[in-house]
Amino acid sequence: MTRDGGIVWTNVTPSSIKPWTRIFNIEAGHFDPLVAYAAANTLRLDEIKPHFYRTRDGGKAWTEINTGIAADAVANTIREDPRQPGLLFAGTDTQVWVSFDDGDHWQSLRHNLPAISVRDLQIKDDAKCRCADLIAGTHGRGFWILDNVTPLRQVAAAKAALAKNEPYLFKPGPAVRVRFGVNEPTPWPPELPAGESAPPGALIDYYLAKDASGPVQLEILDASGKVVRTYSSTEPIFDPDPGKDMAAYDEVCKKTPTAAYCGLPLYWPAPQFMVSPKAGMHRFSWDLKFDPVSPVDLIPAGDEEATGAVPGRTYPNYNVPWVPPGRYTVRLTVDGATKTQPIVVRLDPRVQIGPAALATLNTLSTALYWEAVAAHRAFTEARALAATLDRRSGTEVDAIKGELEALAPTGLQRNIRLLRRRGAEPATPSLEAVSNSLQAAGMAIQAAEVAPTATQVAAAAAARAQARPVMAHWAAVKAKAASIR
Repeated sequence: MTRDGGIVWTNVTPSSIKPWTRIFNIEAGHFDPLVAYAAANTLRLDEIKPHFYRTRDGGKAWTEINTGIAADAVANTIREDPRQPGLLFAGTDTQVWVSFDDGDHWQSLRHNLPAISVRDLQIKDDAKCRCADLIAGTHGRGFWILDNVTPLRQVAAAKAALAKNEPYLFKPGPAVRVRFGVNEPTPWPPELPAGESAPPGALIDYYLAKDASGPVQLEILDASGKVVRTYSSTEPIFDPDPGKDMAAYDEVCKKTPTAAYCGLPLYWPAPQFMVSPKAGMHRFSWDLKFDPVSPVDLIPAGDEEATGAVPGRTYPNYNVPWVPPGRYTVRLTVDGATKTQPIVVRLDPRVQIGPAALATLNTLSTALYWEAVAAHRAFTEARALAATLDRRSGTEVDAIKGELEALAPTGLQRNIRLLRRRGAEPATPSLEAVSNSLQAAGMAIQAAEVAPTATQVAAAAAARAQARPVMAHWAAVKAKAASIR
């Protein structure tokens, strides 16, 4: 060790270090000049054991910090997080480890990392990349990246809160709204060596100390407190997951060729994100879009509609608009307990659009979305009302039934996706037809980050003009039905 820029050196080697031990790296502490960490590799001594060291007094005394690391894991590297004191990462000949208490205790951070020698670790954390990622350099298996270690920093900083055995929602980092408009619809072959991009959207991390006794719900609220997206642990998922077990899902497609994803090559789909009710730490991805107007919009697109096709990373292309850039709130509800955290959605910094044009785009497309939601809700209510009147008769009741059939035809729901694909509309201006027109106008405006064209503005105005009398008609029918109940 030197305190004068290398003029005088002092030997501070730990007394337990044997000759021929290799010091793979020494990490100077980021928060205290007297703190340092060292990884000592003893493979040359035919000793397959971990040897990580810590000093807090400039090397006068060293403490071996191996508790929790596998007994046969040879030390290669140790790093201190540059932003959170006490958060350490270590690489051994088999995996990556993490400590939240300055090395006193360790636990595995391997996840899907192959059992491989991790020779070095770096934390990529700067304004240029807008990231906080842990990068592992391996011997023979390339570079691996753990996206967004911010929750791990929060674990180290919130040990007291986590010790309460309550649900914990980590504060998510800013989310960048990026359009994946490449490789459509043909990706490169899966055999081509290529790195994997981070999941799109906003990464939301939460911790459950125990299994939830009921559904777990994640909601996204806008600045006014209005819920714009809802996810639940009760939502159905694809089992088997085509993104994890291609062979098993191929059997599903053989039996039911029209099943979701069967129109895509099965090496395309990405693994599903799900809201888990199980104990442990979980990560979910919000795609930065609104709730679907209709359940039909949650059917994954076929191969002719897929965008951003990447082997193993092709996410469903839902017919749902983006939320505008701005401030939102994530709300986690578990067994009646609610936790919230703020989140910021940013526009892709590469996009060149003026504030006025962006405001026009967001205001108009968002207004069309909520009007489409209202029209679809009215359609659902009209069908429910028709069902309640089904067994009743009489001149007035029959007249209301006829009006309800015109507003919400019984055969429309099952044909709506086909109608959308062909660009057709029902002959009668039903509630679902105007909902589709409003949604189509809004999605056209959202096709690019540019000011709406005159044609798009005119189409939006036409859709809204068509919707107004239909919605007024529905309100009148609903009032008449209420008067005869």
